[in-house]
This record gives sequence, structure tokens and C-alpha cells, in this order.
Amino acid sequence: MTEKSLVLKKIALGHAALSHPKEATKHLESFLINDFKTSLIQNEGFDTIRTSEEFVNLADKYEPGFDVWSFIYLYVSFIGFFIAIVINFNKKIDTVSRILISVFIFIHSFFILNICFNITNYQFEYPHTYLMSTLFSFLYGPLLYFYLKRITEQYKFKKIDLLHLIPTVLILIYIIPVYGLSGEEKLNIMLSRASEGYNPGDSNDMLIVVALKIISLLVYGYFIRRLYLKTKSNQSISETNKLWQRNIYRLHFLYIIAYAIYGVLVVNHLSSGIIYHSQIVCMSLMVLYIGYSAYVQPNVFDGLYTFDNRIPFKYEKSGLTPSLSMELKEQLVQLFDEEKIYKESHINLERLADLLNTTRHNASQVINEHFKVSFHELINVYRIQEAKEILYNDSYKNLNIIDVAYEVGYNNKVTFNKAFKKATQQTPSEFQKFVMRTQQVR
Repeated sequence: MTEKSLVLKKIALGHAALSHPKEATKHLESFLINDFKTSLIQNEGFDTIRTSEEFVNLADKYEPGFDVWSFIYLYVSFIGFFIAIVINFNKKIDTVSRILISVFIFIHSFFILNICFNITNYQFEYPHTYLMSTLFSFLYGPLLYFYLKRITEQYKFKKIDLLHLIPTVLILIYIIPVYGLSGEEKLNIMLSRASEGYNPGDSNDMLIVVALKIISLLVYGYFIRRLYLKTKSNQSISETNKLWQRNIYRLHFLYIIAYAIYGVLVVNHLSSGIIYHSQIVCMSLMVLYIGYSAYVQPNVFDGLYTFDNRIPFKYEKSGLTPSLSMELKEQLVQLFDEEKIYKESHINLERLADLLNTTRHNASQVINEHFKVSFHELINVYRIQEAKEILYNDSYKNLNIIDVAYEVGYNNKVTFNKAFKKATQQTPSEFQKFVMRTQQVR
């Protein structure tokens, strides 16, 4: 502790002993700016003025502590980080879609965490959190816009789309000098702002960022609205996905409105009060809603599942026309229902393609589009159905299970048992016994 700090401490405690809250808090604040040690606020020498308005305001301004809002934001931010990780590692979701939505939820969570540091005064304890989420200010709109564009239009990115990152690159260049400051330098900036009555994070630079962020949100909000209205009437999009997009769209616009009002108040150095929390609540609702959707209906995240009559991304350029697709489907059904090619133990996609007189790629696409399963899954469906019919008609249990397996196309009993149980929740033997009991009752 420096000599100046000791003098300021003694003067502050002296005024407190004389019950002079205004003078005591004035010198206490000077002490904190000179030597930031909030433990002094709890010194018993200030008990005489602890309930005064001046002292309460000073403690609220500098002393770290949690309240209901900060606990909620901390909880939501960690939930958001977890959701972002879960979505990003879900390999069933289209790669581009999951990257866009996971990054979108990550920066929301990062921003909420930053707010948590600010309202708890822990930004003073950890000064490198100063403006830590500012870098992401211009990514909210582009990420959501391109995500929705991806899942509704199966949009393919172009090099020109990198232009949407220009604002982020510019703010990175602009803010790098701030990020390069030492912890002590950042702390001094925040303390200076706080002593002047401003939010420690609302620097002059931040006022510019807030204004530009509002413009960015409004511009991309316009594009998102156009995209939403375009897909709203699209009959090929499922109701589940329409509901998902509508809710995301509404939450985003609610956030734009709340942030715009907050921004106007901040720029004019006015107290934002409940508006300050309203914009964060909107972001929190977005995080929680996406988290809920990730748990209840994860398919909505993926463009592969957006369309009821969909063509998966990998078949976009196959050249298979709808009429040819239907013709191949009819031929395939005939091969399975009448010729029962699934009984061939070595049947594969190449063999099926030869029988259909088409390519392996086209055969796979027809199965995916019309039956919503893979080739091997379709083979198993037919084989298990055939096995069930054989076992049902075997009233006197004359057949061995291995004989049934060979009959429907399996090479061994283990594979047959596994596939049969997966489809019926029973082993072939259990199913056989069940059939016998049923027939005896009759």
C-alpha cells in the first residue's frame, strides 16, 4: 500500500468516525482508484455510515457480489456453452448448419457471461474481461441469417460471403490496442469511468460500437424478415421447422428492439434500468429455447430434415429427375415385393443398381428419398418381415432359427438375432414361443 493510499484510508475512516458519509465515501473512492482493494469497504470503521445512501451506492459500484440476476445470467451462460458444444459435436446435423448455430449460441453465452462480470463488479477483479465480448458485436445478424438461409434454401457459401465479416475484422483491428493493454491499465480505465458515474464498460469506444451494432442488427433483421416471410408460405417445409424458425425470428426481433432502446439510453448517458436487463433476458431466452430444442427436437437444427419432401444435400447435383426417381422406385418395389431379391445373402447396392439399370448413387438416392432409410436398413426391414411370416406359419416349430436366417438372406444366426431383436424387441426364439402360445389359445 502506497503512502497516498494510507493517507486516503485514514481520512476516509476519520470522516466515518465523525459520521460524515459524503466525505468518507469520497475519500474511500479515491483510495480505491489509487489502490483497488475492496476489502477496505468491509472495515468496521465504516459501520457508522454503512447504511447511508452514499456508502451503499459506493459499495454497489465497486464491491463484488452476486444477486438474483447475476446468478441467472451465470447459469444461462454455462448452459449456453454446453449447448454449443453438444450441437457442434452432433454429427447427424449438417456440418455447416451446426457450426453456424453453435457459434451463434456461443457468442450469446459469451456476451451474457460478460454482462455477469459487469453487474457483479468482478470485472474489476479480473480486468482482462474488459470489453471481452465486443469483438463479436457484428456477428449476431450474419450468423443467424446464414443459418436460416442454409436450412431453408440449402444455401452454398461463396467467397463473396466473406464480405459479411468485414465489420468484425475492422472492429478487431480497432480494439486490438485495448486488448493489448495490461490488466492494471484496463483496471484504471474502468475505475476512471466508474468514478465519473458511467458504466465501467461503456467507454467512448463502446458508444460507437453500440450505435454500429444497432445498425447491423436492423440491417440483418430486415434480411432475416424477408427470408422468414419467404419460407413461411413454403409448403415443402414441415410445420415443426416453421414453428422453430418463427420462434427464433421473434426472439431475435425482440432482442433487436430491446437492444436498440438500451443503445439509445447508453449513448445519451441515461440510466437504462430494466431495459438493460431486458436485452440480456432476450438473449437468455434465445439460449434456453435453443437448448430446449436441442433436447426435444434436435432435427430442427439440420437442413437435411427441414423439408418434408427433401433431397439431402449430398444428392443436390445428382441429376436424378422426379419422374426417373418415381420410375426407379416402382422397379425397386417390384424387385423387393415380387422377386424378393433381399433373400440373396450377398446382395449389395451395386447389385441393386445393376438390376435397376442405373448408378449406385441413384439407387441410394431413391431409397433415401422414398423410404427414408439406408440400403442396409431397407434390406433388414424386408428380411425381418419375411422371417416373422415364416415363424408365424411354423405352427409346429419344425424349423430351426438358423434355417429361417438362411431362408431370408442372413449368413449367420448372430446377425439375424441382432437384427430381429432390434426390429421387434424380441429374439426369434422368443417370437416363436409367443406365436405358439397365441395359436394354442385360439
